[in-house]
Amino acid sequence: MNFFLETLKVIGLLVYYLLESLVFLIVPRRKKNVSGEIVLITGAASGVGRLLSLKFAKLGATLVLWDVNQEGLKETVRLARENGATRVQCYICDCSKRQDVYRVADQVKKEVGDVSILVNNAGIVTGKNFINSPDSLVEKTMEVNTMAHLWTYKAFLPAMIASNHGHLVSIASSAGLCGGTRLSDYCASKFAAIGFAESIDIEMRTLGKTGVKTTIVCPYTINTGMFDGVKNKWPHLLPMLDPEYVAEKIVTAVRQNQEMLLIPRILYFLFVLKNILPWKATVLLLDYFGVLHVMDTFKGRPKKE
Repeated sequence: MNFFLETLKVIGLLVYYLLESLVFLIVPRRKKNVSGEIVLITGAASGVGRLLSLKFAKLGATLVLWDVNQEGLKETVRLARENGATRVQCYICDCSKRQDVYRVADQVKKEVGDVSILVNNAGIVTGKNFINSPDSLVEKTMEVNTMAHLWTYKAFLPAMIASNHGHLVSIASSAGLCGGTRLSDYCASKFAAIGFAESIDIEMRTLGKTGVKTTIVCPYTINTGMFDGVKNKWPHLLPMLDPEYVAEKIVTAVRQNQEMLLIPRILYFLFVLKNILPWKATVLLLDYFGVLHVMDTFKGRPKKE
């Protein structure tokens, strides 16, 4: 195909995709059935991970739940069964350790089957200025928030490719779209998680594996305890998000094969501005929205958790 024809084709498809996205702003996409799918959720012992487990349970999915918190996992299993889960298995797995991921993944394949929906939800935050962040915590942040995604994909993606069927869900963060004070290692890990998920999505398209879907989730701060103490300057614009609301939006995005989910919706607008404005103007807006000082009052989860 010559340059002129290919350019016309690209312009035509661009217009089509833009119109398609506008239509879907008004007309909801059809939701796919996840009943019978094997859904693996990391960080399932509490917070959004637990809520996602309960919502997939109600939809008839087989649940595979991972966490390092055994008591929390047992409670999630109990609640999942109360919410209709007929098949649920939990495993203690430290996602920051590659060999642990591979070992438990092999267990899952033998005892449950091939995972068809993988939700990388486990995450941690240090909440310190970079210079004051202990090396061990910086490494742990990267291992849990980023490297764990690589190892779980390595473990479960081959079966999805073989069957041309699956869904990869990366619970990232708005901190993966823009840097922030006292979040240097966290932002680095989330930027990396987003870049990795986007790259795998492109690889699947290049391989013609259109049945393997990707959803990248970028929420603002969620009221799960992870960001306890954080105060938002304009809570009506950038609120501390309700975890139940976030979990519902994630499940809907997965069922509609939505590639990118930003919560709240104002983040779409701010993300566009960040990419077209001069950097000084971006910093000005970040200051206006309180992002430069949002972590000043950060406490995080109590140590006992």
